[in-house]
Amino acid sequence: MAVRPILHYPDKRLRIPGKPVKDFGPEFQQLVDDMAETMYAAPGVGLAAPQIGVSLRLFIIDTATGEDEPSDLRVFANPEILSSEGEVYFDEGCLSFPGAREEVVRNERVRVRAQDRHGETFELEADGLLAIAVQHEHDHLEGELMIDKLGVLRRRLLHRAMLKRAAAEARAAKSPPKEAMG
Repeated sequence: MAVRPILHYPDKRLRIPGKPVKDFGPEFQQLVDDMAETMYAAPGVGLAAPQIGVSLRLFIIDTATGEDEPSDLRVFANPEILSSEGEVYFDEGCLSFPGAREEVVRNERVRVRAQDRHGETFELEADGLLAIAVQHEHDHLEGELMIDKLGVLRRRLLHRAMLKRAAAEARAAKSPPKEAMG
């Protein structure tokens, strides 16, 4: 298993829709394991394959947020949201928008059909945090991002904040390590 780099907005690869998963063999199993390790290290509740530069229709979610709770890792390959209802405002974060939290309107409940890590089809009805996470991660598979759900002013402010962060990260990557300075 390996922790993979998470793409940060405004990386254009985040806008590439995922392709269907067709092979559930060893490479796919390794990808799922790497994604889980990456998500837990971040830490996050969900992670979509496009967020690590892999254009597949795959995301994982673990809503067990307490230290004493056992892991509840769920794998969603080729997911389809079959139905949704209700409306809820949720203060969302996203691993591709480090440090940002924005109020987003989501459906309160969803029904999803997907394949698990072994290619077996399942259906799930979700509400609460799981429903929010399913919608958020599903958006990533379509090339849609949290910023797209915001009003014009909030979108502009978040865009500017992420550009500043990207510029600061680029400057930090170019400067030599302190040990090397004379």
